[in-house]
Amino acid sequence: MHFGLSDEQEMIVSTVRDFVEREIYPHEEAVECTGAVPPAVAEAIKAKTIALGFYACNFPESVGGAGLSHLDFALVERELGRGSMALTHFFGRPQNILMACEGAQIERYLLPAVRGERMDALAMTEPGAGSDVRGMSCAARRDGGDWVLNGTKHFISGADHADFVIVFVATGEDDTPKGRKKRITTFLVDRGTPGFTIREGYRSVSHRGYRNMILEFDDCRLPDAQVLGEVDGGFAVMNEWLHATRITVATMCVGRARRCFDLALAYAAERKQFGQAIGKFQGVGFQIADMVTEIDAADWLTLAAAWRLDQGLPANREIASAKLYASEMLARVTDATVQIHGGMGLMDDLPVERFWRDARVERIWDGTSEIQRHIIARDLLRPLGA
Repeated sequence: MHFGLSDEQEMIVSTVRDFVEREIYPHEEAVECTGAVPPAVAEAIKAKTIALGFYACNFPESVGGAGLSHLDFALVERELGRGSMALTHFFGRPQNILMACEGAQIERYLLPAVRGERMDALAMTEPGAGSDVRGMSCAARRDGGDWVLNGTKHFISGADHADFVIVFVATGEDDTPKGRKKRITTFLVDRGTPGFTIREGYRSVSHRGYRNMILEFDDCRLPDAQVLGEVDGGFAVMNEWLHATRITVATMCVGRARRCFDLALAYAAERKQFGQAIGKFQGVGFQIADMVTEIDAADWLTLAAAWRLDQGLPANREIASAKLYASEMLARVTDATVQIHGGMGLMDDLPVERFWRDARVERIWDGTSEIQRHIIARDLLRPLGA
């Protein structure tokens, strides 16, 4: 069994890592201080990504993307994980769910998103419905041949820059043995549509500059042409295109953990106490050993899940395991990095405290750790009738 990367994959890794170090790192401190990415910086990152040929690299060549496999794309996301999310957002990876576009939607949404002419955002979470997608109250009703949307979405990343939003709303209910369940439909909603408002969200301690927004729909009227996929087919669209987002979280956690580890290792070798490098003390050296072991384990677990997708093999449990382990690994690694740096680890003179804060959200978004454990347990127990 061969575990190494191909020459092409090694090139992908080195190219993206070099890009992050040259184009992302220099702007991180300013974004951390101001909580915003200057428009000129955002446009420059996007333009350089397009010139590099990596914009929308998660899309097939048939629509203008780079056509990377799931494994190749996981390597890209892993390297992007080393940098500030507020900045790497403009590296440009539109939602794969746009591949569900049909007819006029292809020219209006899919192709412009792939070319970098329009940016998208995904809206699912609500104040009263996070992991419980069927519990959403944002709904659309038929009126004179159109759809009228009402309700609120929050924690919507990227909506501050989005030209349009991919939004999931309830469009009816069904009686089931387990009670009434809502039917979900996916809509494409352009910024500026009457009745659609994007406003500032909450101030988060994680990923400053990568802002979350609140979306409000107040009698927002949309024609059938704005339905993505089938009416009441939102779950089908979700299941086909959104499962891989958990791999993205896992891979970015690995990349960020590697950057933290590099800082911890260097500090353990340079910092001296009692006449020797602190890394020579077992209390520190053993932490270094545990960190790299956990990072390697999360890395291979994540790449294996991406590989299964490429092979057309069932991967839901493996993806959940990767997201669960990598996000919790990052929490342990960032905490250990702070501990190894001592008091300086909590000072904003170093990026260590930022990585520590940023790590906290990874166990929550794209499915909490509890949800991932539920997915894993369900996958194992169902074949046994439990």
